[in-house]
Amino acid sequence: MVMALFDHWQLSSSDQLMLLGLSENSKSSLNRYRRGGAIANRRNTQDHVDMLLGIHARLRTLFPDNQDCVYSWMSTPNKSFDGLTPVEVIRQHGSTGLGRLVDYLEQALGQ
Repeated sequence: MVMALFDHWQLSSSDQLMLLGLSENSKSSLNRYRRGGAIANRRNTQDHVDMLLGIHARLRTLFPDNQDCVYSWMSTPNKSFDGLTPVEVIRQHGSTGLGRLVDYLEQALGQ
């Protein structure tokens, strides 16, 4: 499911690896996931997948009638993140950045 999400978000392989918390040397893992292989059962990777799917779920709730917004949000500069895209926030801050995005979206939903 997360690989389909990456396709909708139109992310590079490098960004996909980074979002999963994997190194650039893990391209073979990414290819295996694309072929339907199970995501590595490592806590860090599973946590990243959970947060990414949570971000997507929150975006679908925030923008129920605007699929373009749901799928472009991760790559769109955001004033709330000093003009960075959400992907850039994660690149700069890793898991903390992912958590920051989740918190931001929860606040936007009033949760």
